[in-house]
Amino acid sequence: MVWTGTWVAERLGVELIGDEELPSLLGLALRRNPKRAHLLVSSVLGKHVPQHPSVVYGSGLGLGLRVRELLGAEEAGRAVVLGYAETATALGHAVADGLGAAPYLHSTRRPVAGVATAGGFEESHSHATSHLLLPEDPKLLAGEGPLVLVDDEFSTGNTVLNTIRGLHERYPRERYVVVALVDMRGPADRDRLTAFAAEIGARVDLLTLAAGTVRLPDGVLAKGQELVARHEPAPGTTGGAAPAPRVRAGFAAVAAPVRVALDWPADVPDGGRHGFTPEHRARLEEALPAMTAALAEALEGGAAPAADTPAAPAGPGPRVLVLGFEELMYAPLRLAGALEDAGLDVRYSTTTRSPVLAVDDPGYAIRTRLVFPAHDDPADGPGERYAYNVAGGGFDAVVAVVDSAADTPALHAPDGLLAQLAAHIPHVVLAVVPSYAPRAVPADETRAVPPYAPQAATEPVAAPATEAPERSSMLPEPLRGPAFSSYAPEEVGWLLQDLSDVELEAPTEEREEAIQSGGAHYAESLPVEYQPSARYQELFHSALESSAARIAHAVGTVTETVLAERPGRPVLVSLARAGTPVGVLMRRWALWRHGLDLPHYAVSIVRGRGIDANALRWLAAHHDPADVVFVDGWTGKGAITRELAAALRESEEFAGFDPEIAVLADPGSCVRTYGTREDFLIPSACLNSTVSGLISRTVLRSDLVGPDDFHGAKFYRELAGADVSGTFLDTVEARFDEVADTVDTDVKDLLAADRTPTWEGWAAVERISEEYGIHDVNLVKPGVGETTRVLLRRVPWKVLARRGADADLAHVRLLAEQRGVPVEEVDGLPYSCVGLIHPQYTRGATGADGKAVASR
Repeated sequence: MVWTGTWVAERLGVELIGDEELPSLLGLALRRNPKRAHLLVSSVLGKHVPQHPSVVYGSGLGLGLRVRELLGAEEAGRAVVLGYAETATALGHAVADGLGAAPYLHSTRRPVAGVATAGGFEESHSHATSHLLLPEDPKLLAGEGPLVLVDDEFSTGNTVLNTIRGLHERYPRERYVVVALVDMRGPADRDRLTAFAAEIGARVDLLTLAAGTVRLPDGVLAKGQELVARHEPAPGTTGGAAPAPRVRAGFAAVAAPVRVALDWPADVPDGGRHGFTPEHRARLEEALPAMTAALAEALEGGAAPAADTPAAPAGPGPRVLVLGFEELMYAPLRLAGALEDAGLDVRYSTTTRSPVLAVDDPGYAIRTRLVFPAHDDPADGPGERYAYNVAGGGFDAVVAVVDSAADTPALHAPDGLLAQLAAHIPHVVLAVVPSYAPRAVPADETRAVPPYAPQAATEPVAAPATEAPERSSMLPEPLRGPAFSSYAPEEVGWLLQDLSDVELEAPTEEREEAIQSGGAHYAESLPVEYQPSARYQELFHSALESSAARIAHAVGTVTETVLAERPGRPVLVSLARAGTPVGVLMRRWALWRHGLDLPHYAVSIVRGRGIDANALRWLAAHHDPADVVFVDGWTGKGAITRELAAALRESEEFAGFDPEIAVLADPGSCVRTYGTREDFLIPSACLNSTVSGLISRTVLRSDLVGPDDFHGAKFYRELAGADVSGTFLDTVEARFDEVADTVDTDVKDLLAADRTPTWEGWAAVERISEEYGIHDVNLVKPGVGETTRVLLRRVPWKVLARRGADADLAHVRLLAEQRGVPVEEVDGLPYSCVGLIHPQYTRGATGADGKAVASR
């Protein structure tokens, strides 16, 4: 028998050293990953390599029995098991089953609206790093009993230790048990676990099937990437030899997939994504025989000989593959095991997100791969998915098990998973498990997770209710499109919480009265989204076309300035929402001009309340604060510039962040890093959410945003038909090449110039405030962008326009006309225009004459 790590070992000089069982448990493969080229491929996990379900389930069950023996019956009865998506979801389930009475939860990459995030973390070496913890019952992780953490391999220990650290800060425990199939840590990582346990004052045990290390020669990452590039197959192919489908005697090829109706037990979750209790397990056990019979009957549908199909010689019974779906591993595993117990020749594996090179060689762990599009509308956007060692595996039938969220047109498409399977396996059966929809548990509900009696897994033992925990200090991962915003997922990560289902909008006049009377802060509600008239939309598109090159030049100038003064790989952090389109354009410029893929996030900052501290904590945990560059659209009088500087100055925790803001336009002369200091029309200021990824202004309200939460915002999905966010970005990007040469020249001059802020704008605002009897600089909004905001969101009093500045003010004049607001021509204005909010506002005083004018 050839070891399935031979091919990689010979070409890269990689060595697997350790227990004699390791070669039977692990093979080696290569993947296109900038952090780790090699992949340890488990032969007993049921992910990449089809395996007998009894072997897969038995491996986890045996580890669970060992954990139970280690803890003792009493402590095992208080334990909670936590598994990791996507590879270890079924393994963790099986460990929980071995413990006998432990509730189970696994991390997930599928967010669920209305379910509070109890935590989140990054898996640094992974291709898809963001994990969420979404227990239906928020108390699941709040107990004091042992926490058992299950992963397929323990390589460095970073993921597990980061999880323990984050949870321990919130819910300290005396004991943790880490379970993995293999322990592949080096000596330094072993010492780190010992030191970590001492640091948190808890016992941390480790149980595995085998231990060893992978010895990597110098330069292995680059060499591995070169090897992957040389052997990478054409897109959409299997990647290895894929023999034509064979047909056993008496087993017919079936043209179309057969759908089998599973009588899945009501209210039993499809897995541990939101928690799975021993009671759920008992109900699943009861339902397995009937579901197995239904599958067996569907498989028998292929038993009749096909009229025109040459049969292979008679032999053993049909060989069946039960194929799970990404995180959905436990349900298909139990179904596969039941079919195996019924006497069928069954193997089990699952589809995956992980891109791995396939090489048809006996000494390589991944012989073939099927490639197909994602079919569950994933939160991080569309992409390829894979099934390994399925083509050419000698299977006569395959049972594809998916949850109902994944039973979409993409699954049934000509290039979808079912079609790919049908091209290589004669008989395809589809079984759909209903996706479990958890109910949101109110924070004050006294529903505790009880300890379960080891002897009677289905009967909970009475226990005092524990106090409902607050949200964990483990902050969730950024929201991304298309689940949140119309931007592509790689364009920006929103460090916000989704408040789309909360009614936050109030009439403009009511908001203004509450704000000016001190009854409410402007960030506690949202204005009704302005929907532009056909005339105004035409004005936006003509303004965009005429100013695109000017904006592109400013984008290039500010980006090149940032890159010159922040060498390396800056992290762009936009101040939502006006800064977000600018941050996206800066990211596109860096990628277009320099091949730099800059990280880009959006955070909330609120005048008078400061920047979102939790967002800064997340950034500090994932990036060097010194690399962070804050980005905004423009400066008015510099209030946000001052707000950011004050927030960072007042907290030693955030001393590593630079308060300097990079802006597209700085007419107020408030910053050093800018694309221009001219006050001109930036079309993204003309609209609200429909030019900003369909995201609202940010919200900060105490009943919605707790001490451990990000600030909030809404995603206006219903406005998708009016969305021009992509049009704005693409139109500006199309002019990059046109302005590149002048950008280079201008940036050299700019870097050599004195860019010290003069705060000219602030002085002008103070003068206007007094001259017009307003006596409140917050009601004076200078610049084209801020004036537009006044007309769209506030109760405007009048607009001051610099004489002769007509070119950039057509949309301002149109909005002013629609709202009955006079435009006053003035001389000596440092801005193109200034918007004045109605001072001492009372409801009904909308125009300059105090007469009501309906908002449109």
